[in-house]
Parts: sequence; structure tokens; C-alpha cells
Amino acid sequence: MLRRFYDRVLALSASPNAPWWLAAISFAEASFFPIPPDILLIPMALTRPQRAWFLAAVCTIASVMGGALGYYIGYALFVQVAQPILATYGYAAKFAAFQSTFAEYGVEIILLKGLLPIPYKIITIACGAAAFSFPKFMAASLVTRGARFFLVAGLIRWFGEPVREFIEKRLAMVSLVAAAGIIGGFLALKLF
Repeated sequence: MLRRFYDRVLALSASPNAPWWLAAISFAEASFFPIPPDILLIPMALTRPQRAWFLAAVCTIASVMGGALGYYIGYALFVQVAQPILATYGYAAKFAAFQSTFAEYGVEIILLKGLLPIPYKIITIACGAAAFSFPKFMAASLVTRGARFFLVAGLIRWFGEPVREFIEKRLAMVSLVAAAGIIGGFLALKLF
């Protein structure tokens, strides 16, 4: 099943519509969707390493735009929408402490947590709920999301074929490590 999914993602990544799918996943992940765009970015960049920079730019722009939606959810719809989302991710109890810390270290928090496998949607919603400066939020989001996606694309661009061979030979292990990273991100969010 895992091999079939991997082959399907590789086939999708060769499709002319692939950048649109990547943009949609990147946008959604920054505001409400639980799966990170890396699951498409990595195979797409492996399939076409010469397009890695373009794909990273698609991820970055769509993720920052999705972040603006997350900010809006937190800012305008906190009680109706954001509180249930934060509760779903187990973050409601720590939100008040986060708001006071955010007032002082908001840019640093966005920059740090935007690079980590911590769900970015939590940061975007929290920024809006804390009424953090929208221009600062957008600038920090552009820097941190760009750094993350361009780092991934750069590594694949420079080490593409050996990375692809490694993934294909050890698909189960790579999938397990990726899942552990996502779960670890959620756990780190609960601890911090």
C-alpha cells in the first residue's frame, strides 16, 4: 500500500497540474489542513530537480497566503472557529500564556516555529487571535516558510538522485521517520 501511494504521488508530480495541487496543499496546511506540503514537494522535486526552486516558491507563496487565512481565522473568528481548532490540537489551555509571550517575542516565535515540524496553522491562528501586527506576521512568515521550503528544495536539487534512491530503497523507514517528525511536532507544541 505504501509503495502504491508513493508511486501515485510520483505520477501526480509529473502531471501538468502538480504545481496547483502543491499550492492547494500548502495553502490549506497553513490554516486548517493537517498534512504538510512536504509530502508533495519532496517527490515533485525528486521527479524534476530542475524545477525544485520553482516548486519551493509555489509552496512558500501559497503557504504565506494560507497563513493570512489562518491569521484571519484567529483574528475575526476566534470564538466560532479558532477555539475549536486549537482545542482539537490540544492547545487551548496554553493559549493565554502564549498570547503574553507572543506580545513580546512574536517575530522570533514565528521564525522558529515556522521552520519546525510544528503545525504552522497553530501559529497563524494564534497570531490573529493575539492581534499581532499583520505586516510583521506576513514578513516573518515569508522568511520562515521560504527558508523551510527552499532548504528542502536545495537539498533535493543538490543531492537529488542519491536521495531518491535512498527513499525508494527504504520507503517504509522514511515514511516512519516522517510520521514521527509530524507526531513529534505535535508533541513539541504541547510541551512548549
